[in-house]
Amino acid sequence: MNKRLLNYEKELLKDLQDPKEAIAYLNAALQDEDPRLFLLALKNVIAAQDKMSSIAKKTNLNRENLYRMLSKKGNPKLTSIIPILDCLGYNLSVSQYNNK
Repeated sequence: MNKRLLNYEKELLKDLQDPKEAIAYLNAALQDEDPRLFLLALKNVIAAQDKMSSIAKKTNLNRENLYRMLSKKGNPKLTSIIPILDCLGYNLSVSQYNNK
């Protein structure tokens, strides 16, 4: 992996330690057409906040399943995503946008 990419990832994880930054990042990922982007963003937020073990424990998922669920090939159910967001202190909501 090249040095610039490693520096980017390091800075991203540092920024995602701030809950406001993490929320903006997750919301931006939700805007993408590819739902897998949100899963990867959620995985990055969890990693940045060093909560993978505690989330796995609180959601009764082992860490390997949690990593798998949040991977590019993951296909989690909404009933899995909501408890994960809850462990982070976030919730899922719907809002209307004004382009119609």
